[in-house]
Amino acid sequence: MTTPLDALPLDQLRTRTSTKWAKYPEDVLPMFVAETDFAPAPAITRALRAAVDRGDTGYVPPRTPYPEAFASFARRRFGWDVDPARVRTTCDVMMGMAELIRAVAQPGEGVIVTPPVYPPFFDVHDESHTDAVRVPLARTDGGWELDLDGIDAAFAAGARAILLCNPHNPTGTVHSRESLAALAEIARRHGVWVISDEIHAPLTMPGVVFTPFLDASPAAADVGVVVTSASKSFNLAGLKCAHFVTASPETTRVVRRIPMEVEWRTGLFGIIAGIEAYERSDEWLDSLVARLDLNRRLLVELLEEHVPGARYVPGDAGFLGWIDFSALGWGDDPARRILKEAKVALNPGRSFGEEGLGFARINYGTGPEILELAVSRIGALVGR
Repeated sequence: MTTPLDALPLDQLRTRTSTKWAKYPEDVLPMFVAETDFAPAPAITRALRAAVDRGDTGYVPPRTPYPEAFASFARRRFGWDVDPARVRTTCDVMMGMAELIRAVAQPGEGVIVTPPVYPPFFDVHDESHTDAVRVPLARTDGGWELDLDGIDAAFAAGARAILLCNPHNPTGTVHSRESLAALAEIARRHGVWVISDEIHAPLTMPGVVFTPFLDASPAAADVGVVVTSASKSFNLAGLKCAHFVTASPETTRVVRRIPMEVEWRTGLFGIIAGIEAYERSDEWLDSLVARLDLNRRLLVELLEEHVPGARYVPGDAGFLGWIDFSALGWGDDPARRILKEAKVALNPGRSFGEEGLGFARINYGTGPEILELAVSRIGALVGR
């Protein structure tokens, strides 16, 4: 049985200088931005220390073992065969998505987003001067799913691509193979593109099967490009490394036409850490997933105890909880009151689209003690 990973203690976390721990004063418990509270995987720590010791702080070379490392990881973790020759690095996932939008859509054309969704999916269109076409997720008794009929209609009306979040942020939805294959058929019929952000895929929960979009069907391989990174699973966002994956001649040509400057923005430390993550950190990752699985279950219990009336459907991947506070009468932006009165920082639901009114997102990628402290603080507002 895998031993769940322990988070760092709160006093040590408060010495960090990243956004999560530096944005707010010390009386605020930060449970917002997608950083986790664990020590790095040992292999990553060793490799980065060795790089600093030898002064290895220059530019990324044109050839590294990173593509082969990811291909091996994808095969082990997802049963997905990736051609390393079709892996190309960049700075981060949203930069990659921005460049892909520019490559496949013209200014003024529509690109589908599926709210509630990661806020940069709306903001990225400022760079390409494209329009975000909203096709909200369909809410079901058990969670959320893609509105395939709505997506079909949006493509028929002229949208040129869809930004797929797989697994979905903030709901934690892992889209089924059948749903992804159906999306691919719709995209192929309309001659459009699927750009799939799969950054949370390594954090798929036990018993759940993650399907990479490009592996969903032959049509998916023809119409899709995956953009992903080790940054969320291994907490490496500051090291700046993500990558594109393609599976057909045409999609590969599109990615290879992206300017070389996009690849030059990759960080060397990101490459070094990514190789270690993908090649030598499976045991650490398994321990992290075990902790997150326990935490998502704990969050259900804590909300029932401290915040009765809040609705939370545990996701199937990641470390982000999408909580509906609307029954508590805390208004469209409950995160605002929670920050002001409970001193807990959550992501405002409204930033994920209109579908997020009354919601807030909590980051449970931490220790159970910190999670319990946060929810108990929020619970103290009930009945006020």
